[in-house]
This record gives sequence, C-alpha cells and structure tokens, in this order.
Amino acid sequence: MTQAPYDPQAPHQTPAAGDPTPDQGPLGRLAQNAWQAVLLMGVASVILGILVLVWPGASLWAAGVLFGIYLVVSGVFQLVSAFGRHVTAGLRIVAFISGAVSVLLGLFCFRGAMQSTLLLALWIGIGWLFRGITQTVAAAADPTVPARGWQIFLGVVTALAGIVLIDSPFESVAVLTLVGGLWLLVVGVVEIVTAFAVRGRAKRIPDGV
Repeated sequence: MTQAPYDPQAPHQTPAAGDPTPDQGPLGRLAQNAWQAVLLMGVASVILGILVLVWPGASLWAAGVLFGIYLVVSGVFQLVSAFGRHVTAGLRIVAFISGAVSVLLGLFCFRGAMQSTLLLALWIGIGWLFRGITQTVAAAADPTVPARGWQIFLGVVTALAGIVLIDSPFESVAVLTLVGGLWLLVVGVVEIVTAFAVRGRAKRIPDGV
C-alpha cells in the first residue's frame, strides 16, 4: 500500500520516511539562536569576572579594558537582536539604543587617558542599567518569549548591578574590580541558567510557529 504524502495541516499524521518535514517556524529559530547567544554571554561574564577577581592589582587602564570588552561584546549582541524580524518597532528602537550606548561606553573604557575610578564605574553601570532595562521590557512585553520569567529576572539582576555601580562611591580600583567582578559572576551564572531554560522551552515550541 502506498502511503499518502505528508500533509502538515492534517491532524494526527506523522511524516513518512523520505517526506520533507516542516521547517521550524521563526519563533523556534529565534529561541534556538537566543539561548546560544545568552549562553555565550554568560560564559564570557563568568570568565571575565574570574579574571577581574584574580587580578586585584589591576591598573585603572587594565580594568577599563576588561570591562570595555564586555560592554562592547554585549552591545554588539543587542544591536544584532535589534534587527531581528521578531522584534516590534518599539523594542527594536530600545534595543538599538541600548546596544549603541553599551558599545560607546565600552569604547570609552578603552581610553588610556581616563584617570577616574568613578568615571569607569559610571560607564560600566550605565551600560548594565541600559541592558537590564531593555532585557526586562522586552521579556515583559512579549508573553511568548521562552523562559520569560528567567529573562525578566536576568534583566532585573543586570539593571540592579548597574545601579550599584552608579550609586556606589568607589575610592579605589581594587574595590571597583572586586564589586564589578562579583556582579559579573552573578550576572554570568544567571545568564547561563537562563540560556538552558530558554533551550528547554524552545524544544517545546511547535513546528511552524
């Protein structure tokens, strides 16, 4: 008996051997890419946090370079996500501004002429604050976002880290790197947990969504 061709619209029908299976829809593809990006950011945050903590004698310039790399990389990820087809116009603008600000602040951190610990803390704090707000708003505005609760939590943690750095009067590079390194570890761990949560939810997104 010859089996009828697979029809993706027909209920309770499974594809036969050799039949093309429907491609995963844009939401599924987005989720698959999103968890990998978040995982990479989490791993980078943890590695950078460890480097900062084990280098207590880092100069202001060295600390600026380390934190600047993080801000630039995270800003680039935000800029890329801003041009995704899944993003609404409002969130696209917010993500683009946040990514651009993060990249700009990261470049400021590379400036060897910067001699103010407070200024470096402000650059890092503002970058984290913008990113955290963007993450929280994006996840809260879209109920279909995979692992929505974890992504909102990640945004809140990142924004809180930014507020701490902006509001704390750091008198030395050692204190700044200690606080910044600890927050990088916290943010990185939450990012890694969020990435695997997004991955788990992405597997349950129906094909064609």
